[in-house]
Amino acid sequence: MKRPLIILASVAAAVALLVVGYLSGRRQAPMAPAPTPVSATNADTAGKVLYWYDPMVPEQHFDHPGLSPMGMQMVPRYAGGGGTDAGVVRIDPATVQNLGVRTAPVERRVLPTVLHVPGTLAWNPREASAVSARVDAVVSRLLVRAPYTKVAAGEPLAELLAPQWSSALAEYDALQDAQSADAKALRSAARARLQVLGLTAADIRAARRGAGAAITLHAPQAGVVTTLEVRDGQRVGAGQTLMMLNGLATVWVEASLPQAVAGTVHAGTPVTVTVDAFPGQVFHGSVETLLPDIDNATRTQRARIVLANPDGRLSPGMFATVQLQPAAGEAVPVVPSDALIATGTQTRVIVAEMDGRFRPLAVRTGRSSGGYTEILDGLHGGEKVVVSGQFLIDSEASLSGALERLGERGGVPTAAASAPRPATPHDSHAGQVVPSGGRP
Repeated sequence: MKRPLIILASVAAAVALLVVGYLSGRRQAPMAPAPTPVSATNADTAGKVLYWYDPMVPEQHFDHPGLSPMGMQMVPRYAGGGGTDAGVVRIDPATVQNLGVRTAPVERRVLPTVLHVPGTLAWNPREASAVSARVDAVVSRLLVRAPYTKVAAGEPLAELLAPQWSSALAEYDALQDAQSADAKALRSAARARLQVLGLTAADIRAARRGAGAAITLHAPQAGVVTTLEVRDGQRVGAGQTLMMLNGLATVWVEASLPQAVAGTVHAGTPVTVTVDAFPGQVFHGSVETLLPDIDNATRTQRARIVLANPDGRLSPGMFATVQLQPAAGEAVPVVPSDALIATGTQTRVIVAEMDGRFRPLAVRTGRSSGGYTEILDGLHGGEKVVVSGQFLIDSEASLSGALERLGERGGVPTAAASAPRPATPHDSHAGQVVPSGGRP
């Protein structure tokens, strides 16, 4: 009986010693060194994949390539991705192809500038004329009864009774039968007086035929009666305007030019004008002058355009769309407009470099035309910019903190940045890759 107990006690003691030895060995074993940041200058680790991530959710890290839980193709993060240039992102060629990244060169070309600006048709005041009384008179009859009546050249407008005209006509008529040399001189003086009083040769002939005491005023040109200041029976003074006429052979178009493009327009710039009243019809003209006046509300400058209007269809007050074609300028650096990434504070592009490296770069843009945008500062020509997939790369650059420094400095960061930390061990369940919880 004692022998089995002794054997059992010996076995228990041996097991206890083994457990104690195992635990002691674990406590005394050296700890595994913690992963150190990967330097971009370390040739042994350069190009090593640290982890895989979804570009749409870059804070989630995975140990293997494939599709993310969102169904996006995951991209690798390399040990040398940070490098000595902060913000430079490195993507292997296969992933670049899978993401559909496309690039286009920065070219120098002349932008075909075509401006479309609003405009309004207006009277051409150079075709305006006044109809006035040369002497004190009374309006015996108005032949034009309302404003904006169209009249032809020479059409009668009003009949006036003026005692001064009557006496001058009687004096001239009395001298017609005199044959002396002095009488001829007096007739010439009397006729000149009638002309000074505003009577035409036709008025003088009509008065001599006994057409009546009233003198008829005629339209000096074809046009529209824009203002009518008198009525029948009204007394008017010498020099008083009875009505205003404005011709419609030409009209003005006043176009509003933004200040950014006003400098490219000058006198003689060809234009085409369309109006809503006549869809499909185009009217051609040219800029006559730029008015030296800036609208305080819209900050626009007016361009005056003269349009021929032979049939009088164009009426002042119509709205118009003016297309201007300024003279071609010099070749400038341009990029496809799709390559631009606009933020609240700046505009940037993603520049493609060698070995799958992509760099965010702030630029200053100018005019846009035909799908291209002028680059005023930041690019000079010859570089390649990303035109498709740039937002995914921009997301990675934001993850590395480059774009924050880019906004502070107004350009591409140049300070060195340490490489991201390797991913922490991942968790897996039922053969599915799940987020490991690591942080860059």
